[in-house]
Amino acid sequence: MAEDDAPVEEGSGGGKKKLIFLIILAVVLVGLSVGGTIVALKVLSPPPEAVDSEAIEEAVEEVKAPAIYYPIKPSVVVNYDHKGRQRYAQVDVTLLIRDPAIVSAIELHAPTIANALVLTIGGQNYEEVQTAEGKELLRQECLQEIQKILEEEVGSVGVEQVLFTNFVMQ
Repeated sequence: MAEDDAPVEEGSGGGKKKLIFLIILAVVLVGLSVGGTIVALKVLSPPPEAVDSEAIEEAVEEVKAPAIYYPIKPSVVVNYDHKGRQRYAQVDVTLLIRDPAIVSAIELHAPTIANALVLTIGGQNYEEVQTAEGKELLRQECLQEIQKILEEEVGSVGVEQVLFTNFVMQ
């Protein structure tokens, strides 16, 4: 009779089993979803392209070459006639190169490079050079002129960038 007095909890064991089953089912579904996504990405991704090892070695050598900053001395000084008044610009130019052999070529052809810089900087419109866009355009033009000179004289452009380290306009 004591057995009849004890309450019977039939639903509690079944509820725990349902909860465990649902948790396991959720974990399995998440695992299948992640696994399916990984498989789909591998199947649908394009095959890797053939890589030229020589091109990679050249690129690595190019990246490993240290930067050499070569200042052009003296400063480039030019004058502008703006609205009937004389205006001046003083520009310090530094060249970024990676090949030490180009330094001797720049020193040898320094007068030609200085002439090109004076003509390029002095040939600009005074108002346009005062803007940031005008200075950037001028920097690109100077780079092209120097690269052209070095290509004609040495056979290599050699200069990676032209940097204006000082730019004063009056």
